[in-house]
Amino acid sequence: MHEALTRAGRALRLVLLVALALLFLVPFYLLVRNGLASEADITAPAWTFFPHELHWSNLAEAFTDPDLPLARSLLNSAVIAVATTVGTVVLASMAGYGLARIPYRHASVVFYAILGTLMVPAAVTFVPSFVLVSTLGWISTLRGLVVPTLFSAFACFVFRQYFLGFPKELEDAARVDGLGYWRTYWRIVVPNTRPVFAAVGTIVFIGAWNSFLWPLVIGRGPRARAGG
Repeated sequence: MHEALTRAGRALRLVLLVALALLFLVPFYLLVRNGLASEADITAPAWTFFPHELHWSNLAEAFTDPDLPLARSLLNSAVIAVATTVGTVVLASMAGYGLARIPYRHASVVFYAILGTLMVPAAVTFVPSFVLVSTLGWISTLRGLVVPTLFSAFACFVFRQYFLGFPKELEDAARVDGLGYWRTYWRIVVPNTRPVFAAVGTIVFIGAWNSFLWPLVIGRGPRARAGG
C-alpha cells in the first residue's frame, strides 16, 4: 500500500512538472507560430495550431528592415547583459566575502545598510541616478548603461550567506601557505563555489536582458540603440 502511494505521488509530480513545462513553453510557441504566420492568420477568428503556409520571409524582413536593426539591437543587449552580469557577480562576491570573512567593527552595520537598500523602490533612485549619469556625460554610452546597475544588494546578500557556510578549514590551510584574503578568495573560495556564482549570474543576466526603462532613457535615439 505504501509503495503504491509512493508511485502515485511520483506520477502526480511528474504530470504536474510536465504540465508546468508546457505552460512555460506557451510564449515560445506563440513567438514561433506568429513569427511564421501571415497577418491574416494572426488576426483570423478561427485559431489554428500552426498556419498552413509558413512565411519564412518574415524572419528575413525582421533582420533586414533598415528602420529596426534587430541584429544589432540583440548584439547590444547581449553585450550589456554580459557586462552587467560579470561586473555584478565580481563586485557582489567580493563584498559578500568581505562581510562574511574579514573581521572589522562595523561589518554588521554595513551589512544591514546594504539590506536596507532592498526596501528602497527603484523609482526613488531613478531620477538621481539619471542626473548623475548625465552630469558625468555617460548618456548613450555603455558606461551609462552598465555602471549604475552593478550594485546588487540581493547578490551581495546571497554571496555573504553562502560564504558563511564555506569550510573555514580550507581558508586556514591557505593562510598557512601564506595566502592573504585576496589570494584565498581568488584561488580557494571562487573555484569551490561555482554553483552560487552560476545561480547568481543567471538571475542577474535575466534581469539585465529584460531591463527596459533604464536602457530606454539612457540609450537615447535610434542611433544609440543601434550601436552608433
